[in-house]
Amino acid sequence: MIAAGLDSRLVGVVGDKTAKALDRAFGMETVHDLLRHFPRRYSNRGELTPLDSLPIGEHVSVVAQVIDVRERRMQRRNGSLLEVRVTDGIGTLQLTFFNQQWRARELHAGKQGIFAGKVKEYRGQLQLQHPDYQLFGADGRTRSAVEGADATEPAAEISLAHSMELNQAAALAFSERPIPIYPATAQVPSWAIETAVGVALDALGPIDDPLPPEIRSAEGVMALGPALELIHRPERAADWHGAQASMRFREAFELQLALLDRRRRTGLEESTPRPIGDGPLARFDAALPFELTGDQRRAGETISRELAAPHPMHRLLQGEVGSGKTLVALRAMLQVAGSGGQSALLAPTEVLASQHYRSFVDALGPDLAAEMNPVLLTGRMPASERKRALLSLASGASRIAVGTHALIGDGVTFVDLGLIVVDEQHRFGVDQREALRRKGAQPHVLAMTATPIPRTVALTAFGDLEVTTIRELPPGRQGIETFVVPELEMPNRAARVWTRSGEDIAKGRQIYVVCPAIAPGEPEDGDLEAPDPGTEGGDADGDRSARPLANVAETVAELSRRPELGSARIAGLHGGMPSEEKNAVMGAFADGSLDVLVATTVIEVGVNVPNAGIMIVRDADRFGISQLHQLRGRVGRGEHPGLCLLMTTAAQGTVARERIEAVAATSDGFALAEVDLELRREGDILGTAQSGGRSTLRLLRVALHGELIAHAREVAAELLASDPELERSPGLARLIASAAEAERLENLAKS
Repeated sequence: MIAAGLDSRLVGVVGDKTAKALDRAFGMETVHDLLRHFPRRYSNRGELTPLDSLPIGEHVSVVAQVIDVRERRMQRRNGSLLEVRVTDGIGTLQLTFFNQQWRARELHAGKQGIFAGKVKEYRGQLQLQHPDYQLFGADGRTRSAVEGADATEPAAEISLAHSMELNQAAALAFSERPIPIYPATAQVPSWAIETAVGVALDALGPIDDPLPPEIRSAEGVMALGPALELIHRPERAADWHGAQASMRFREAFELQLALLDRRRRTGLEESTPRPIGDGPLARFDAALPFELTGDQRRAGETISRELAAPHPMHRLLQGEVGSGKTLVALRAMLQVAGSGGQSALLAPTEVLASQHYRSFVDALGPDLAAEMNPVLLTGRMPASERKRALLSLASGASRIAVGTHALIGDGVTFVDLGLIVVDEQHRFGVDQREALRRKGAQPHVLAMTATPIPRTVALTAFGDLEVTTIRELPPGRQGIETFVVPELEMPNRAARVWTRSGEDIAKGRQIYVVCPAIAPGEPEDGDLEAPDPGTEGGDADGDRSARPLANVAETVAELSRRPELGSARIAGLHGGMPSEEKNAVMGAFADGSLDVLVATTVIEVGVNVPNAGIMIVRDADRFGISQLHQLRGRVGRGEHPGLCLLMTTAAQGTVARERIEAVAATSDGFALAEVDLELRREGDILGTAQSGGRSTLRLLRVALHGELIAHAREVAAELLASDPELERSPGLARLIASAAEAERLENLAKS
């Protein structure tokens, strides 16, 4: 048989049926894909257990001899059942195999071995279903179940007691061997993956290790072949511990090397310089009625220098809610406009795009607005307005475009697209950003996020971007007090929420009420947190799911009936509404024609109504930490301090309650980002919902391995500094240039 390589197709190694099943379940196509599907944990077979004291429900290992074998047809379904009775000289145990009559040839009376599995009870009889086992030869050595035993071989003429003693060493070694447990599906269970992995490892020929020997030696990393063997087929716990550490370093190093290489290559591309000059930016700055904060000024200077360079900027601008990132982006757009270029801001929702458009027009003032001619482009706007916007962009009459995914459409063209600004960039996949980037000749890219990013996440997901952080808030921003309102534990406090709301309305202020659903059974989007199974326990009977989620439709009706709110003007807002209706409701709230806006998370970012003083979040436990921090940032933007009330039925001690308690405990978004990282799966943080629901990270956990990630980046940077084209490491060059690696990075960038 010809030895397989890591690039070999699975179908030629594990067979057509298994290969198709692995492809359907996990997208595996090559041996490399399969062997990178690492065990998620390891189970111990357990200590050798006497048959007269087997614990039901636990995994045990027993040394026993076959007494008899019986095959019978199953009564309630097709197929046959093989029942093997074994004894250790004291007790008995039944081994059960479904549709595996062939095992009777090796498990005949007198055969001895070690049997491992989970103890179950059926009709008063203890049994192991489909146990792992290894049989003993007459010399006391174990023989694998795969090899089997010759059916004609006579039973060993030694006593069972003597055989047990003779085989203790082999039995103990078998009992200590870890069992790999793989991420699996109902169609492809863990044991089937283990079998396929074993076949692939047995077929694998010599491996060309891409990691240079000097790095392996310096970092104490196993060679790739032995590491793959020991992570999948360890003999003892120390084997998989060492192999896992080696593969984890490889994952961190390869990822950081690819990100750094991408950043380096981007810096070599040519782009049209956009110098600052004396154009619209200078006039805009001269008319500003306030001073920029120090952080805004420093961020602006950095971006300005990069826009003036002959290479495209790729920068991530992160900052606290309300720190003035949008103003920094507008100033960058005006610098690009000074050289005749156009800019496009991509926003995740129509509400946010409309808000950005209105704020740009207001900030520019009549003269600059007429000169820049900003246009709004969304998917639901009237055809006549859309046509006018497209013509303005295609002719170059408009220098600034603000829009949603509609900006990416084939019918959208620019004369000279010089800058792309992606707001709340974690809401977009890299394919969408790339589609917009291709509408220009190497345009500059500025990604923005109001969700502070922990350093380990930034290194892992955005390692190919330069990062600028704004922490300083503009002067005049009021503080925001945040309180948890446990509705079941303190019903009086819950009632007080609406009384306090009425008092604020009577003073002429406005209120946001946010719900996780549009109507009964209709969540706004897929960003809601799943309840903690068995612990959410908000209702009296402990069943959190018994009460439907708070929703916009029913909340509007409920608040309209509440006497505390008097004759308050109340309206609902959600993503499913027509554009005209959404804009009308948001406009009415912005100009003070509405007192209470009941909304979903469409108002999470960018919405600015200085007169809004209270943010009430119903079923707050169904939102993530970053969402709650974003939502409360909508208040306290005027002359009055903000108040955020997080209503919940989540019980104390649950993860859901921990999330909202953390938000109430601090207003520091960067501190909350670290808490978020600790409480949530890293796949959530890295945005795996946009990449098929599976995390692109395999062994790395950004919450646990931050130091390793940072160290791997240093090692990768040193290698690239001495060998930029990786000429001395061709294996690494091939790895990061491969289509598979490129796709993995693109998925990771969707965070």
